[in-house]
Amino acid sequence: MKMPESVRDALIAKLGRRNFLRAITVMAGAGGASLGARAALAETPTKRPQVTLPKEILQPHKGPIPGRHYLPSAVDQVLWGYVPAPDTRPALRMRSGETVTVDSVSHEGILEDQGRDPITYFGGHGVPRTQVLQDAIAIARDYDRTDRDFDRDGPHVVTGPIHVAGARPGDVLKVEILSLVPRVPYGVVSSRHGKGALARAAGGGSPDGITLDEVMPPVATDGRPTGNPLTYGNVSVFTPVRRGRGGVPSGVMKRGRRGEVTFPLRPFMGMMGVAFAQGSGPTDPALNSIPPTLGGGNIDINLLGAGATFYLPVFADGALFYTGDPHHAMGGGEAALTAMEGSLRVTFRLTVCKPGSGDAPTVAFRYPFGETPEAWLPIGLSDPDGSLNGQVNDLDIAMRRAVVNALDFLEHDQGMDRAVAYAYLSAATNFEVSQVVDRTTGVHGVILKDHFSR
Repeated sequence: MKMPESVRDALIAKLGRRNFLRAITVMAGAGGASLGARAALAETPTKRPQVTLPKEILQPHKGPIPGRHYLPSAVDQVLWGYVPAPDTRPALRMRSGETVTVDSVSHEGILEDQGRDPITYFGGHGVPRTQVLQDAIAIARDYDRTDRDFDRDGPHVVTGPIHVAGARPGDVLKVEILSLVPRVPYGVVSSRHGKGALARAAGGGSPDGITLDEVMPPVATDGRPTGNPLTYGNVSVFTPVRRGRGGVPSGVMKRGRRGEVTFPLRPFMGMMGVAFAQGSGPTDPALNSIPPTLGGGNIDINLLGAGATFYLPVFADGALFYTGDPHHAMGGGEAALTAMEGSLRVTFRLTVCKPGSGDAPTVAFRYPFGETPEAWLPIGLSDPDGSLNGQVNDLDIAMRRAVVNALDFLEHDQGMDRAVAYAYLSAATNFEVSQVVDRTTGVHGVILKDHFSR
């Protein structure tokens, strides 16, 4: 018989989810697992769920909202270009272990170089007015910072923060990504500000490794023409979504005269974080939304989709969780500057983990850490304090920190000798570039769970 949900929840509350699953695993290995225990194990997905497109545009308050709480991206519930500080007023309060559905809004289509008018921008690509999100229209029109500085401010629409009862500095906030649903059947990939993996060097020259004629977008179209301060030779590629082979939703781009190129959607939230830096005001550079920090933020790890878990060290009472930068798809590195940006409806479970509980990896009490059903994801950042003390974007630094965090995890959580763990990482673990475009660069390891005997 199946374990009653109330019994399972009570055991999880007493033991912690990680220890509960460990106990169930031991029972299963000994041949003593009940049907209920096996059912509990089966609830943990083994791969990212297939993406489904809703039959309607997910306007605010419309369509399925599975979370216990709901946070739309209303104008007074978002920050545009900046993340919350520890003293920011919460947009929502909830208890640990509860679920919340957030309607995130993509910045693409509402930015200044696109006219700050999503009706006109998307209409120019054949999107009818009824398929443009009402909250995107309202943010572009009514957000009270009419003096937004396109060169200085971050692009992201940041929703929150959410106060989670019981969270204190020194704890970990466990963020389980339960579901991600595209709100609209289109997205945009942009290269702007002369940035991306193939950007010009400071001063206008070519960066090491490439010549000036290999810079993208081409130098001839880059810059700021006289008379139009918001034109930089930026390139935005509108990317519609349609059902591909087997009904899988795919992004579609033109391939010149040879037809099209299609790729499957893999939605995830580029930005998930907690309040970290104390700013002197809501537009303090320390709170800029672009660089990721020890509090997470614009972490841009494409493996953190539905079924994944993200652990964040807590620096403020209530944690003050926020999210934004919704992605329909992104390749590792985010080479052109943005992913395929597109608004998502995301449902999280937010749980406070206390030191010594065993509910979070030990590394997570000092550094962001990811997990999927198949792998552990130790993370390294080139400059984890964000914009506080200048900016370092050296990928070597990010790689070293990812390796050290991986070693700490394997030694302290998996019981490996550190030298053996170092050898194992070299033999069997891939380290991937998270992104190279957010001022602070990122690398994450992918430690496969099935390598570890139970």
